Amino acid sequence: MRDWTAHSIDLLTGELILKKIEVTFRMVKEESPSISKDLQELQRKLSLLIESFKNNSKVVAFMKSPVAQYLDRHPFLALTLLVFLVMSALPVGFFLFFVVLTFLAALVGVILLEGLVISVGGLSLLCVLCGLSFVSLTMSGAIVVSYVVVSSLIRFWFSPRPPSQQNPSGDCQLAMKSADFEGLYQE
Repeated sequence: MRDWTAHSIDLLTGELILKKIEVTFRMVKEESPSISKDLQELQRKLSLLIESFKNNSKVVAFMKSPVAQYLDRHPFLALTLLVFLVMSALPVGFFLFFVVLTFLAALVGVILLEGLVISVGGLSLLCVLCGLSFVSLTMSGAIVVSYVVVSSLIRFWFSPRPPSQQNPSGDCQLAMKSADFEGLYQE
């Protein structure tokens, strides 16, 4: 069970990272025709890495499972689950370590204390996991919002503009016309 969970986390993490890299490179390729040779070399190497990862038999087998297909259709849920699993690994590990230590103490003769301590530890773990689920949901939202903002900014910065919108004076300040804002206030 633990091997499957760790394997699922690794595959989910890799698949999300690869999708984001692939989308980013697609955007750069479409929007910026003058990519430097170093960036093209990096893109080629990362494309080979993505292809080798996608062709891995374990990744292909996992992506055919119903869980992976569901998470592929719901990327926000997949990101939330990934953040939650990564963040909850440490508290669960500490709890299991704590259980083993109390079990060893029970072997010495403290059976009642073990039940009490495991109960308190279980309730503490429940509280921590509830808090982590809220934090992971919030962090996933922040990650998605920042991804949308950054991709929009990159798309805006690298979008081809007609010569009429370029700054004729040649300085680095933004040249804005009042006509650009007319559409904003006509609602």
